[in-house]
Amino acid sequence: MSMSDLLFSVFPNANFVDLGLYQFGKEQCEPAHSFGPAARNHYLFHYVLSGTGLLMADDSKGQTHEYQIRSGQGFMIFPRQINTYIADPHLPWEYAWIEFDGLRAKEIIELAGLTPDHPVYHASSKDLRELMKDEMLYMAEHSDESPFHLIGHLYLFIDYLSRSSASMRLSDTGKVRDFYIKEALNYIEQNFQNDISVEGIAEFCGLNRTYFGRIFKEAVGKSPQEFLLSYRMAKAAELLKLTRLSIGDIGNAVGYSNQLHFSRAFKNVYGSSPREWRNQNRMAL
Repeated sequence: MSMSDLLFSVFPNANFVDLGLYQFGKEQCEPAHSFGPAARNHYLFHYVLSGTGLLMADDSKGQTHEYQIRSGQGFMIFPRQINTYIADPHLPWEYAWIEFDGLRAKEIIELAGLTPDHPVYHASSKDLRELMKDEMLYMAEHSDESPFHLIGHLYLFIDYLSRSSASMRLSDTGKVRDFYIKEALNYIEQNFQNDISVEGIAEFCGLNRTYFGRIFKEAVGKSPQEFLLSYRMAKAAELLKLTRLSIGDIGNAVGYSNQLHFSRAFKNVYGSSPREWRNQNRMAL
């Protein structure tokens, strides 16, 4: 395969919390070219520009299904989902892809009607589908733009993906649930530096703790405790990278009065101590 057949870029980690970009590109595959079986750590969306191919993916119960996918369609690969995909031997596909994740990724993908049981993208709006495709190609061909520029195009891609999907629906019940989730997220964003608890967040929303925990995990993909920890550590990483504050002061700034507890929590999320992480990622100040 010549280098012109493949465009591939890895996105620099710049601590985008709600939606982050990992890698993106496009490829004209050779006949019968395959990938897998494998599992990804993040969400990976492919859009087929031309040709056709086969996706074999596990559903939510671990059963494998086969999907024939052609140009104008796409498929979502979910974190930790085992899958294999193979280009047609006679009419191999060309596709563009984007790998992304973040605290809001799960609810956005569900809004587009994509789940491990329904991973194939079908567009109900040709115009919006074309705009989505244009965003994917733009990113593949402009990988040297700044991180904020590319993140802006990721948000446009997500908007066109969800609005173009034939399965995009929100029930009245879903709207009520979304209201409570937004209230909880806003409360966490404004109070993460304080001594807050899941009980306190549920009480703020006027919900039973058990019910609140269930709908929060369904919508966000993390339990309230996991989300709060992820949010605090992402803010801590931002401060470590962009400021000269001491480790203790940063721990206090994200809700940890005990520096040892903060360092342990940070290492559990990032795999290294705050000091080690800062030495590896610090920006010139």
